[in-house]
Parts: sequence; C-alpha cells; structure tokens
Amino acid sequence: MLQKPFITFLTFIFILASCTPITSTDSTRPPRPNATPSANASEKNTPTPAASNLNVQVDALRGVQVKTWHPWFGAEASLFESQVAQFNTENEWGIVVSAGGKSNYSELFFQTDEALKNSSPPQIVIALPEHALEWQEDVVDLNPYVNDPLYGWDASEVSDFPLVIWTQDEVDGKRYGVPAQRTARFLLYNQTWARELGFDSPPATSTEFERQSCAANKELGADDNPDNNALGGWLIDTNAMTPLSWMIAFDGGVQEEDGYRFLAPGNVDAFRYVKSLQEKSCAWVPSTDLSTSDRFAARQALFATASLEDLPDQSRAFTAAGNKDEWTVLAFPGVKRDAFVVYGSSFVMLKSDDVTQLASWLFMRWMLSAENQARWVQSTGLFPLRDSTVDLLADYSAEHPQWASAVELLSEGELTPQLSSWRVVRIMLGDAFRDMFDTIRHPDLTEGQVPLILRQMDQTVEDIAK
Repeated sequence: MLQKPFITFLTFIFILASCTPITSTDSTRPPRPNATPSANASEKNTPTPAASNLNVQVDALRGVQVKTWHPWFGAEASLFESQVAQFNTENEWGIVVSAGGKSNYSELFFQTDEALKNSSPPQIVIALPEHALEWQEDVVDLNPYVNDPLYGWDASEVSDFPLVIWTQDEVDGKRYGVPAQRTARFLLYNQTWARELGFDSPPATSTEFERQSCAANKELGADDNPDNNALGGWLIDTNAMTPLSWMIAFDGGVQEEDGYRFLAPGNVDAFRYVKSLQEKSCAWVPSTDLSTSDRFAARQALFATASLEDLPDQSRAFTAAGNKDEWTVLAFPGVKRDAFVVYGSSFVMLKSDDVTQLASWLFMRWMLSAENQARWVQSTGLFPLRDSTVDLLADYSAEHPQWASAVELLSEGELTPQLSSWRVVRIMLGDAFRDMFDTIRHPDLTEGQVPLILRQMDQTVEDIAK
C-alpha cells in the first residue's frame, strides 16, 4: 500500500514541479499572400479576394510587435530563433516577432503565470495544453482565426492535421491553441533477438508480450553470467505516459468527465499485469549506472521504453555497441487493443488587442507550414504535425525507419487528459507507478493490494487537483 510519507512527498513535489520536457527556441517563413490581382490581369479573370471577419485593416499590422515565450534550449531554440528571424525578414505585413527562452516548461509556466498576474504577459506562449487550460480566462479562442476566410485555413488544410494532434487543444468548443510539437512514448522491440528466441512477429496482445519477455529472461538466466539472471524482459519505465498507455491498453484510463478515476477495472488489470511481469522476472527495474539506450543495445532487455525524440540516441547506442540487430517501435499491447499517448506543446495566444492578436496568428500560421514543419522534424525527430509534411520527408523517413514506424501508428494515438490539473496529477501517476515496483515496499502484491494503491491515488488526486 502507498503509505503516508509517499503522499507527503508527492504533495511537496507538486508544489515544485509541473511539466514534462520536450525542447527548442525562435522562428519563421512567409504566410499565404493576400489575393492581390496582378497589374496586367483582366478584371474578369481576377478572383475576388476573400474578406476577413477579424475587423483589422491590413495597414495596421505594419510594425506590430509580437513577444513569444518558449521552453526550449539548444538546437531547438536555435532553430526557432532562426525561423523568427526569417519571418521578420520575409513577412509581407512588417510584423516583428521577438522570442524569449525560458529553458523548460516549469519555468515558462511559472513566469507566464506571474506575468498574467502583473498584466505584462507575452502575446504567444508555447506551452503544454494543460497550462493553457489553467490560464483559460486569458487565452484567446483561436477558432475565429482558424476559420477566417482570408487569414485562416480551409477544411482541407485543417484536415491535413492528424486528428489526435488537432483535437488536443479544443475543449468544450474553445480552441486554446494550435500544435507546436507532439511526441509519444513507445515500446522498443529487438526484432533480431526475438527471432532467435523463436518469435516471428511482435506481440499483438499482453499475453504474447509476457511470453516473449519471459523467454528473453529465461535465455539470459541459462548462460554462464549470474549477474544477468534478472534481466532480459521489459526494462521497466515509470514516466507517467507509460502507465497511462498501459491503462488505456487494458480499457482503462484516468479522466472521467471533469475529474479523474484511477480505481477502475481496466486500471486494476493493467497494474496487476505489469507488476506480475516483475514478480515473474519478466520485467525489471534498472539501476542508474547505464542508460536505457545502452542497456537495450546491449541486449539486456528485449523491450524498453522511449520517447520519439530518444530514437536517434538509441540508434547511436546500437552503433557504439557494434550491434547490428534490427529494432522497431510498438504501441503498448493490451488484451484486445494496443495503445500509446500523444502529447506535447502548443502555440497559445494570450489576450491583447485585435491587431496584435491577428499578427500573432499570422506568425503561428506561418510556423505551421509544411516546409517549416519539415525543418522541425529533421531537427527534433518528433512527429510531423501535418500529413503534407510527410511528403517532404522521404529521405528522412528512409534514414530513420523507427521514426517512420512511429508515424504510421500516429492515427491510433490517444489524448492526455484535457484538464488543467493534469500538470500535477501526471507527476503523482508516475510516482505511484514507480512506488509499486519498489520490491522492499511491495515485494509481492496480493489481489487486493493493487486496488488499494489505485484508491490511494484517487484520494491523493482529491487533495491536489482542486
């Protein structure tokens, strides 16, 4: 059972922490030009420009300043800043965007929260969707901009965004943002080793996942090295997206209407299943002396878990280890279905005036062009936000087959809870999942102990998600 010190620790953690990492900095490229007739076009052959519903004269946009805050650093920050500079040079309206890096999502959240209280916020924040819901009174509904006849997108352009990417930012009819980045957590699977163990295909169900995991452990236990007897199956991972994916795969989940419910049949089944893998030595908790990518490349685990942006590091680990094994990415297998969760940051517009808001939208729209998105994928290894972007990435796809496999799975992805409190609840989920694998506190879980853990999680959520 989760004990009181665990709850106290969690409460302290929630005050200090709030976000998951992704990463990048400043940006841009030219938007769709206004429909302007050429000097020599005959009047009858010139299409009539669409009229905007946003009540802003185009001349008013010249020289408008748009301040953007982002959570990125390193290569992503450099790419974003170079795109901002490009937009400032090329955009036809004379809009000037500035970019301020806040290093991570936690710092960005707290600084934006403080700026809103002091009435000095930026115009655009690249934040997690749950953050936008926390600031909802100060967030602009982007539906009028998306649907504007002149400055928005038509139906075919909107449908160019995969549904799981597009719908994360829309709650109760209000669009709180448009996607900036999306990633997911997947199972990594060593296909070569699996074939040597006698398995010709990836596991399609949790039963098959267990069978393959246990076979890998059995093989390592039969060699001459006693130090690897506990290894070989699934390398346990407690990032919050991992238990969430397992729960959904077992027909569970965490959001129930406008709140949470952890003590549910599917969640009980999922937690019992993964804990039983550990008890059978078919899953194991790693020490910190080696990275997950190094362990997976060294055949210490048939299955590991990683985010989309981790795949390049995993490829390098195989190269460094001299390991030519084939490997791929999989969703989390349940009894009747697979599951994984898509998540990431969004462009969020904060309230200002009509002219500045339109200028902000034009920058956001420009950033989401297929060409700009292709640059982001090549730099970050994350999901392409538009289907049309994939057409520009044939060479990248061929060079990164695991990324290509992940993109093929995208349509099956699930959303994270659309609640502002998710920013702290997911930390509790990861902590509780980690605690369950503590062999000192929970050496063997009886049938009744898993429901007690989930009930304790429900009670904790009542305290932190108010």
